[in-house]
Amino acid sequence: MSARVRLDQPREVRRRFPRPRYDPESFGEISEKIARFLGTARFLFYMTVFVGVWVLWNFLAPATWRFDAYPFIFLTLILSLQASYAAPLILLAQNRQDDRDRVQYEQDRKQTERTVADTEYLTREIAGLRMALGEVATRDFLRSELQQLLKELEAAREDGGGPDGRPQADSATG
Repeated sequence: MSARVRLDQPREVRRRFPRPRYDPESFGEISEKIARFLGTARFLFYMTVFVGVWVLWNFLAPATWRFDAYPFIFLTLILSLQASYAAPLILLAQNRQDDRDRVQYEQDRKQTERTVADTEYLTREIAGLRMALGEVATRDFLRSELQQLLKELEAAREDGGGPDGRPQADSATG
């Protein structure tokens, strides 16, 4: 009897050769450094000098010293190889930057939510204070009321009445 093959489960993968192990984080950091360097003026200058020396050497050097004739097939191969490695490294660096941007965006969004909640809380508190202050007599209100009473008292005194507005009794009749 043979072991029954189950079609609902994946087969175990048998590897003849061990897979190389690497730290994805350090590989990503290295790729970012390379991608940053590829995007600099220094790299463009070095590449321009390299290609210029290559072309001049293969034009001006004696025929026996030339290693890449006019169509520069070997130079094209080297530049293609460099580009084939540069593109994935740049994409890897961009993906890592996207991940960092996504985390930063999420943190900014949470901070904005907290700020909005704090602002709404403070707005409600200020509205409550304004309502409470609306019921409290302010200094200007008290001043105007006291000035009004003072004017009424002065008017009553000029009319000959007492402070309460009643005529004063003559002190001689007493």
